[in-house]
Amino acid sequence: MTKVHGAAIADLHAASATRTADVPGGDQDLVAMYIVRRGAWTLGEAPGHGDRAVSAGQFLVRHLGRLTAFETSADLTAKFLVLPPGELKPLLGNRAVTGPAESAEVRLLTALTDMIHTTVADLGPAGVAAAQGTLIELAKAVAKGRFDDVEPRLAPALTQAAKDLADRRLADPELSPAMLARELSVSVRTLHRAFAAVGEQVGTYIRHRRLHEARLALAAPSRLSVSELAAHWQFADSSHFTRAFKKHFGQTPTEYARATEAASLSPHRPPPSHAPAESA
Repeated sequence: MTKVHGAAIADLHAASATRTADVPGGDQDLVAMYIVRRGAWTLGEAPGHGDRAVSAGQFLVRHLGRLTAFETSADLTAKFLVLPPGELKPLLGNRAVTGPAESAEVRLLTALTDMIHTTVADLGPAGVAAAQGTLIELAKAVAKGRFDDVEPRLAPALTQAAKDLADRRLADPELSPAMLARELSVSVRTLHRAFAAVGEQVGTYIRHRRLHEARLALAAPSRLSVSELAAHWQFADSSHFTRAFKKHFGQTPTEYARATEAASLSPHRPPPSHAPAESA
């Protein structure tokens, strides 16, 4: 378990089934989120309302006014979050919000909790406060089922998720802002706003990453031709690729390849600069 101010994150792995009883006088005021990867977690509800099961691949978030009984299956793998109720309680009311654990918002939230686990010991007070704030904002996004454009603290997380996805699909001819937005279950407008909030543009990021990979390929011993690289990295043709490459790196692809080859043959000659000619 990791504590972040008024929030707590627990990764649970249970080999055997577990069952608890109601806690007399267990009054609470907190928001709990359950993200189940394997097995099932059955939560006690208010008297007369029965129980609620969260099965593998699902999440549930709700406000807790008191501690209730719960039961877990054997071989449970789940993530459990306790969050301050201030901003979440008015949003949730008496509802329990459920949905797929693979939704974009939940994936972002779980990625953040994993990062917090590994970095919290090194965070200063401002970092801890920012981590808790981002947890709450992402939990709000999960509850709403979408990213809210007026929540600027979500922008870095959404931008990073889009970058990670773009990096895995750089050679895909379908890669575009529209494709990234669709895969992340947000609108194109929201994606553009998130990148703008961190001072970047979606299309520029994709183009620069493709140029970077093409430059690495030019330095390889058995490199592709300029036209082959242009086609592989989804440039319209070799002329467009050459112009973009020179604008970004200050050399044409052919000039860069020759300089790299010459530098490799002459140990006393410094390698060509990798500094881009334009701002990323």
